[in-house]
Amino acid sequence: MIDLPILVDDSLFDAYDVQKARRNRGMPLEALALDTTPVGMHYLLAHFDIPIFDPDTWSLGITGHVKKPLTFNLEQLRRFPRMSQIVTIECAGNGRTHIEPRPPGNPWGYDGVSTSIWSGVSLQLALNEAEILKSARSVVFSGADFGERLGRTEYYKRALSLEEAASDDMLLAFEMSGRPLEPQQGAPLRLVAPGWYGMAHVKWLTGIELIDHEFDGPQHEAYRIKQSEDELGEPVTKMKVRSLMIPPGYPENSHRHRLLEPGLVTLQGRAWSGTAEIERVEVGINNVWAESVVEPAVADRKAWQGWTYQWGAESGEHLLRCRATDALGNTQPLVPSWNLRGLANNAVQQVAVTVR
Repeated sequence: MIDLPILVDDSLFDAYDVQKARRNRGMPLEALALDTTPVGMHYLLAHFDIPIFDPDTWSLGITGHVKKPLTFNLEQLRRFPRMSQIVTIECAGNGRTHIEPRPPGNPWGYDGVSTSIWSGVSLQLALNEAEILKSARSVVFSGADFGERLGRTEYYKRALSLEEAASDDMLLAFEMSGRPLEPQQGAPLRLVAPGWYGMAHVKWLTGIELIDHEFDGPQHEAYRIKQSEDELGEPVTKMKVRSLMIPPGYPENSHRHRLLEPGLVTLQGRAWSGTAEIERVEVGINNVWAESVVEPAVADRKAWQGWTYQWGAESGEHLLRCRATDALGNTQPLVPSWNLRGLANNAVQQVAVTVR
């Protein structure tokens, strides 16, 4: 069998890593065959405990640098025009276990990504209702989840600049794939920020505050790409270009090595980018690269695109890879680059297979 350069030694994962992995879960990669991810297969990440709300008593406040501070309940939000979008969301730590040496954090493989139909109301409409003052610079989104980090208690908060928040695709979502949000996915209301990594899609929303300066709370500091704690680093924002392949064939039971029969095999998967549509996906078979067929992007979708490639599989050991390029010319690297928290790793996926 081909040995992949990934970390699988159990000694590299301590009890805290195992605890994180049990509370958070990835999407099985076979779900890449579907345009949208079933609710029960959608990836999950909760930084703290999952808050449980009574939807009848929950409310959302819009405060700060606005002319009319407002409070909405769910019934009032539903009176706004309904808005639905198909959006791919990827965890910023996706692929962390494929970085060597492995940075601390939830031990994601390639499975921290999913796509759903999100429904709710336009963030822009809700903010306009409060009449934003000219002094406003940033929009801070507060979740109800909280805990202690680095010796201080904090609620989960993230912010967007006023310009970013004013984008007409920002969504206050109360439904996921045609049903009310599940508690673990942010019920009763969450932000959906198309194109951004998952940390920006604040769940369990209770407050939106407009402030007159740039926000830089703990959950902004935590999502910076840097080599050491002494650096300020670059903030993690939009999803980098990435492609994933459905592992072909069938798995060996203990370590899920892939097994195939010789003959024509359809390789398929999905590709996405937070900044542009996908222009091409190349498939590598033992370091020989060829173009796949990529589904065209749909204008009103903020979601992954499908791709397929026909491979004549011959007996032996093979290493399969896929590499996407978006319309801005961004291409996936072959090898991940290391950073302190293992963020925004979009290096190519590798799948070792045995054809017999």
